[in-house]
Amino acid sequence: AELYGALVVATRDYVRKSGFSDVCLGLSGGVDSALVATIAADALGPEHVHVVLMPSRYSSDHSITDALALASAQGLDAITMPIEDVHQAFVGTLASTPEGGPLGLTDENLQSRIRGVLLMARANANGWLVLTTGNKSEMAVGYATIYGDMAGGFAVIKDVPKTMVYDLARHRNAVSESPAIPQSVLDKPPSAELRPDQTDQDSLPRYEVLDAILKAYVEDDLGLDDIVGLGYDADVVR
Repeated sequence: AELYGALVVATRDYVRKSGFSDVCLGLSGGVDSALVATIAADALGPEHVHVVLMPSRYSSDHSITDALALASAQGLDAITMPIEDVHQAFVGTLASTPEGGPLGLTDENLQSRIRGVLLMARANANGWLVLTTGNKSEMAVGYATIYGDMAGGFAVIKDVPKTMVYDLARHRNAVSESPAIPQSVLDKPPSAELRPDQTDQDSLPRYEVLDAILKAYVEDDLGLDDIVGLGYDADVVR
């Protein structure tokens, strides 16, 4: 409760002291953007929060329905801007380069950067501030896209580990008459949905393990041997 309140105050203060009244963010159907949207609504009022759904060819149906359900439950202004046409245009242009069309991580990051461009365009057109949705865990290990999901004016949960993101979301649901965040958002495996059937754990340890290692390394200032001595696998720690 204390941490959630601090995030609400920090968001309200930063936005208003920076001269803004409204914010926008991408709402993916995942827990990170769901929490950021909820914090923003509590901080500024739902009428000042504008969310954009930007589905790609890899977006699951439940991600879209979960995002729309959250926006409806909280009374947020929501629009949908599919990125497929823009993505294809970028792919076609890049096909003429020596590298050829984007593949693998290049294509994943391309989708994230498209979304960043669209959010910034809406923000510029309306005088809004873009909120980013990356958490501490993914920021710490580079599981985020520069000029993509890192593009914006204020990173609301930049110092909140992924496991705490879930705790905060459950807390917020527990203190309201009806859930602010759909339960399905909390139940599904976390995924960036930038390639078929992707989950975060394809590339990262389980968040319970990752967050414990990051706390030991970043906050407790322990070295490799010390962290391994706590019982974690050396290759995972390294």
